Amino acid sequence: MKRRALSAFALSCVALTVAGCLGGSSGSNSGEQNGKVTLTIWHQEQPPNRVKQFQQVIDDFNKSQSKYVVKQQVQNWADIYQKATSALQAGKGPDLQFAIPDFTTAIKPTGGVQPVDDIVREINQEHKFLPSAVQPYHYDGHDWAVPVFGMIQMLWYRKDLFQKAGLDPNKPPQTWQQLMQDAQKLTGKGKYGIGVPSSKHLYTDQEIYSFMVTNRGKDLFSPDGKVTFNTPQNVATYRFYRDLSKYSPPGSNSWTWAEPQAAFNNGTLAMAIEKGQFLSPFEKESGRPAKDLGVAPIPEPPNGQRGSIYYSNAAMLTTKDPQKKEAAKAFLKFLFQPQNYAKWLLAEPGLFLPVTQDGDSPAWRKSPVLAKYPKALDLMLAQSKQGTLFGFTRDKVDPAIGKISAENVLSQVVQRVVVQKEDPQSAVAAGQKQMEAASSS
Repeated sequence: MKRRALSAFALSCVALTVAGCLGGSSGSNSGEQNGKVTLTIWHQEQPPNRVKQFQQVIDDFNKSQSKYVVKQQVQNWADIYQKATSALQAGKGPDLQFAIPDFTTAIKPTGGVQPVDDIVREINQEHKFLPSAVQPYHYDGHDWAVPVFGMIQMLWYRKDLFQKAGLDPNKPPQTWQQLMQDAQKLTGKGKYGIGVPSSKHLYTDQEIYSFMVTNRGKDLFSPDGKVTFNTPQNVATYRFYRDLSKYSPPGSNSWTWAEPQAAFNNGTLAMAIEKGQFLSPFEKESGRPAKDLGVAPIPEPPNGQRGSIYYSNAAMLTTKDPQKKEAAKAFLKFLFQPQNYAKWLLAEPGLFLPVTQDGDSPAWRKSPVLAKYPKALDLMLAQSKQGTLFGFTRDKVDPAIGKISAENVLSQVVQRVVVQKEDPQSAVAAGQKQMEAASSS
């Protein structure tokens, strides 16, 4: 989730009373407190439930030893790129900064991001990271961040609405053709088959890319660094996306994350492609039992492959102080102990997914919300192993991906095709030129 487009649940930074989330950046200059080394964490997970849950883990760590004190400070995606850059350049940044892959590429040129190869290696030896979680942060010969949770997209569907439309609620669509047919059958009388965003927004970037992955179009760059967006597969994907959008509610050309989930829970929308935040509020907001929430892999075209977008959220080390690095290592190693990690992930049940093999623990699975959705967890965890992120599919990362992502080039092409009715072939060609311009600059 990013600075340009906040999630449905990303609230403004209110006057939180949780210890450590207030104040400016004490960061790397905070020194010692009562003889203990202070480690300051900046993160952008603003909702109070997340801050509170993170604080429980931080408090547990602070009580578990006598050398370090960890403090969290809540930032926001709207200005973190600029704020973190300025703070690090001024030597007043945090010690750990939470990031997504393209944020890391944007911040790394400041020189403030330090390699964490040894931390990743030690945690991996004990807990085994998912390769898909580590890969986006491994380039230029180093690991540049430690993954802390993942996010994956799936096809969510209302089994009760399938049944009303005469569809088998236990047979979700598996192919593009079936998805189109089911969306058509589910549309009518004020109901819509599927939510297909066409806004210039990260949500649209994410959804179109998931379809690109299933149609073997995950790579935006060739091994030699050339932009490879303008392909027959991607043209076909955008054409399919345009046709599928006919069964999406009016106004979906301005959607962010809030609208599809609201429409899904109030029964207006039968299917949506999104991340695991659909689990937690479903029963309360829909008035339906948990068994009516269906989940499936994203449907594939002929000769396609299973896949979707995958976000590995990670912690960058942004201090050169050796004592603070040891504090960061100690905290992260504490965090990944299964009982502690379960608490961390339950800051947002279903949305925050484990990035280690033993993160799929009974303490996580048997929590009140997640215990109702064992099949959904199985499917999301399986998909996490196969997920990928645009611009981070190869060992070498092109710095242009930061600009391509910041400008929402993928969703701009969607707008050309869906909103402006441009032919998919010419729209994809225009997207290729935009990416080439970003890469050359």
